Amino acid sequence: MKIGSSRLSFRERQVGLVGAIHLQEDQVGEARCASVARKGLSLMDFVTGFFALIEDLTWGWALIPILVVFGVFITVMSGFVQIEFFPRMFRVLSSKNQSGDPNAISAREALLVSVGGRVGGGNIAGVAVAITLGGPGAVFWMWAIALIGMATSLVEATLAQLYKRSNGDGTYRGGPASYIIHGLGAKYRWLALIYAVCLMLAFALGFNAFQGNTFAGAVHDSLGIERLWSGLVLAVITGFIVYGGIRRIAKVADVIIPIMAFIYIGLALLVIVSNLTAVPAVIWSIVANAFGLEEAVSGGFGAALAQGLRRGLFSNEAGLGSAPNVAATADVRHPVSQGITQSFSVFVDTIIICSCTAFIILLSPVYQPGVEGIDGVVLTQQSLVSQVGDWSQYFLTFAILLFAFSSIIYNYYLGETALKVMTSQAVALHALRLAIVVVVFLGATAPGATAVFFFSDPLMGLLAVVNLMAIIMLFPVALRVLDDFRSQLKSGTARPVFQPAAFPDLDLDSSAWPHARRLAEEDRAGGIRLGDVGV
Repeated sequence: MKIGSSRLSFRERQVGLVGAIHLQEDQVGEARCASVARKGLSLMDFVTGFFALIEDLTWGWALIPILVVFGVFITVMSGFVQIEFFPRMFRVLSSKNQSGDPNAISAREALLVSVGGRVGGGNIAGVAVAITLGGPGAVFWMWAIALIGMATSLVEATLAQLYKRSNGDGTYRGGPASYIIHGLGAKYRWLALIYAVCLMLAFALGFNAFQGNTFAGAVHDSLGIERLWSGLVLAVITGFIVYGGIRRIAKVADVIIPIMAFIYIGLALLVIVSNLTAVPAVIWSIVANAFGLEEAVSGGFGAALAQGLRRGLFSNEAGLGSAPNVAATADVRHPVSQGITQSFSVFVDTIIICSCTAFIILLSPVYQPGVEGIDGVVLTQQSLVSQVGDWSQYFLTFAILLFAFSSIIYNYYLGETALKVMTSQAVALHALRLAIVVVVFLGATAPGATAVFFFSDPLMGLLAVVNLMAIIMLFPVALRVLDDFRSQLKSGTARPVFQPAAFPDLDLDSSAWPHARRLAEEDRAGGIRLGDVGV
């Protein structure tokens, strides 16, 4: 899919915008499957109809309302935890791993890998589409759902850390499959396997084909380089990184994600400073349209609410069950510490990056309320060019390339995590890594090949449903861990330390917290090491 395509941007494709589009159509999954049966179509048509039904039952009907309602429930029941710990979120920017093991992943590195997966084309094209279809008010509801999603993300990341397992080499693994098996019990292993299969097929294979397509399309459209060559280079770089495992992935993310973010935020700030006097009017239009005081598009309040919620959820992925796999890799003092960190990644994704796109568009003369049909990336690109000149389109292209690449390595790691739930055979891991390189290359060089992965969005919806079921069932456990974190803070411990022995009724891996006693003793002795900061 090229950057200038008229339908979906790569990140929107990655996180299920197809489901949002289907929500606006008149057809439903049952009608499709019935049509297949009546016409006696092929097995492939039946399979396609089956996955379309899954997509309608998840993204089309239930998933978005459930995500919103559950997010509100977590926010209230946790005592607005995302607001309570908001000041602590910024400490992660200077954090280091707590064990001193060179193989360990720090909270900051896990954050950057997660941000690399969350931030993508949806932050560029998705916001533009939301504003086009829902008016400026959609931005307000994106902000609102991000604030709610911060609580959901905190809980799922806390559970991922709580039930993480040690790999024996200083690194850890975990995520929804782990907290399903060890939190809900072995009898739910079948549910974890469903999750793992969906994660593998949707992210590692399907979405990476789309990302390869986006990367090669951006290079061809902007620089005129043939897809074959850009695809070859992308495949080689991807292979080099994925064969290094999570340690190398984290190191790469630690470099490219800040560059990606600073470039885009810098461009947005340049636009805002250049139009400083117009900013109050833009903010008013966002608020007024959000509550129907002004109408920029047909549908008014309803359109703004629907588009804002959808795009916000698709962008920050809170509750969808993907980011917890990365959250589990971090070497931190307490599970809630990484929960706070992952909550911050939602803030970065939506409140910061998406807001940058919104102000770039709303401050430009290119955006005309009520005018539809313009491609999301094109609207953002034209808005940026109108403000700072033609040179900015190359910076935007560079940012999109980094978005695509960071998502590829993020998606690969999710696939690796899923594979380890199904098998521990080394040959299987090598096969997965080879498959990722091939899929990325095919996606880049043969755009039509991405049609083979039509199942990605439906499986993403099913994966999210499984994750939400697990979070709901384990929410009381998450509250216990949260209470432990709060009680340590109240007792005067500035940096709470998790002690697995305090939770004997839970199936925890004590080897995943080998430094817990040492850190607690150091804190009691007042020993603070250089660089030993964090949440």
